[in-house]
Amino acid sequence: MADEWKKVELYGQNNDGDPRRYTCAAGVKIEKNTLLMLTDPRTASAHDGTVSAAIAGISTMEKSATDGSTSISCWTNGIFEAVASGSITLGSTFKASTTANQIEAAANTNLGCTVGGYVLETTTDGDTVNVRLRL
Repeated sequence: MADEWKKVELYGQNNDGDPRRYTCAAGVKIEKNTLLMLTDPRTASAHDGTVSAAIAGISTMEKSATDGSTSISCWTNGIFEAVASGSITLGSTFKASTTANQIEAAANTNLGCTVGGYVLETTTDGDTVNVRLRL
């Protein structure tokens, strides 16, 4: 998978990344460590380049298109390594990018879970960066 997110540290009461379970489509494949986006009603899907979508988390498991499953778990709390689309300055908030599974700097006007957290280092386009995910 391109631009896979990598778990660095998981936080939460049990250091398990505060996983949440969401509904997902039965006939789709979602790879582990994929940025998941939230749609209504409480449904997660792999990030497809939609910038304004709300972030659900990072998939904790692989889901096969033929397994018949209609739910998936995702991490919502921790430090992850992600790929940046464009430059992002240390401490800046991030959101989903127009490139699938990547992030970009978020404007101060972005609210709620369209902002996934903040970056822990300055980065340039195409580089990996440690991010603090907190949803």
